Amino acid sequence: MQVPLTAEDRAILALEGARLVGHTATVVHLPEGAPDLDRLRDAVGRRLTGAPRLTWRLDGTPQEPVWRPGGVDVAAHVGAVATAGPLDEAGLRGELARLFAERLDRSRPLWRMDVVGPVAGGGAVLVWRVHHALADGGTVVRLAEDVLWDPAPTGDARPAPRPPGDPGAARGSLAGVLTGELVPGLRRSPFDAEVGRDRAVALAVVAAPPLRRAAHRLAGATVNDAVLAVVAGALRRWLQERHGQLHGLRVKVPVTLHSDGDDLGNRDSWFRVDLPVDEADPVARLAAVRRDTALRKARHDARELDELTARMARLSPRLAGWSQRLERSGRSFALNVSNVRGPDRAVTVLGAPVGAVQPLVEVAQHHALRVGVLSVADRLGFGLVADPAVVGDLDRLATAVEQDAAELGRAAG
Repeated sequence: MQVPLTAEDRAILALEGARLVGHTATVVHLPEGAPDLDRLRDAVGRRLTGAPRLTWRLDGTPQEPVWRPGGVDVAAHVGAVATAGPLDEAGLRGELARLFAERLDRSRPLWRMDVVGPVAGGGAVLVWRVHHALADGGTVVRLAEDVLWDPAPTGDARPAPRPPGDPGAARGSLAGVLTGELVPGLRRSPFDAEVGRDRAVALAVVAAPPLRRAAHRLAGATVNDAVLAVVAGALRRWLQERHGQLHGLRVKVPVTLHSDGDDLGNRDSWFRVDLPVDEADPVARLAAVRRDTALRKARHDARELDELTARMARLSPRLAGWSQRLERSGRSFALNVSNVRGPDRAVTVLGAPVGAVQPLVEVAQHHALRVGVLSVADRLGFGLVADPAVVGDLDRLATAVEQDAAELGRAAG
C-alpha cells in the first residue's frame, strides 16, 4: 500500500534545503513529576493505531514521492534530552533552537518527540517535531488528540476547523485577489535577507479571554484580529529600537481550508494583511487590522487564491511557477503569522496538567522571522523563530508581545 503525496505536500517537501528544515514543532510545558520516558513511549505506541498518518514514511522517487505505511520503532521517535542541570529561560531557548535545527530522519516516519529537562522552577518541556509535508497546523492539532493529550471527557468535542471567512459574503473578483494577495510591495522589509542555518527561538503566553473581550469591545473584532494587532505592536517596539524609521509591514496569514472529516495532511490558503506598525495607538492598530481582515474575508481572498493557483497549475506549469516565486518574494510579504485553534479544554498528558503550548514554524528565504500562535483552553501560546543574524533580540520581541496584549486589555478597561 502507498499513498501519493498531494501537490501541497510535495511543494512543502521541496522547500527543505541546506539552510531550511521542513518541520514544525509543538512545545508542551509539563509540570514537575511529569510522566517518565518509558510511560510516554508506551502510551504513544499504544495510540498510534488511531493516527495511521504517523506510521507513514517517505518512499518512491524524488520525482514521484509517496507515503508508505509501516511499523514504527517508538524508542527511535520518543526520546529524552539530558541536561547538566535545570535550564533557565535562556538555556531552554537555546536547547529549543538546537533541536529545531536538527533534521528529521527521512528513513523513518517524519516526526519525533523529545522530553527536555529539567527546567528551572521544576518540570520539563516536550518538543514534538512533525514534518510540514506530513501535517499542517490543523492536522497536528488532530494528531495531538489522537496520540498525546489524554482523551477528552465524555461530551467534549474536538474543535472543528475554522472557516476561511464569512460563508454568506459575496465572492471576490480576480482583480481584488491579484492586487490584494499577489502584487508585491515597494519596500523591502527588515526581514528580507538570505537566511542561514542558525536559529533563535523565543516564547510568549497571553491569556485569551481578556484579549477576546478587548477585541470585541474596542473594535467589534475577533481574537484573531487582536493577535495580529498585538504582533503589530510588538514589531513596532522592536523596530523602534533597532531601525528607527517605521513603515507598515505586510504579513501573510494562513487560512485553513480543511473540511470536517477530511484526512488531508495539508489543506490551506492565505491572505495578506497590512500591519500598521507606524500607528502608536493600540486601539487604532486593532481597528485598522479589523478593517483589513474584514475586506479579505468578504472577498473570500483565501478561497479565491486557492482556486486561482489550482487553475494556473492545470493550465500552465510555467505560470504556476511564476506565481509561486512571486508569493515567496520578500517584497510580497514581510513575515508569516499563523494562528491555529487547539482544544478549548485544558489538556493533560498521562494525567499531568499541561501549561503553555507554543508552536514553532520554520522561517523561509527572505522571510527571516516567523510567528506561530496556538490556542489551548484559555491561553494563546506564541512561538517565534528567526535567523539570529537578521533578527536580534528575539526574546525582547516575545516580551513585547505580552506587553502589547496587556496594553490592549487596559485600553478596554
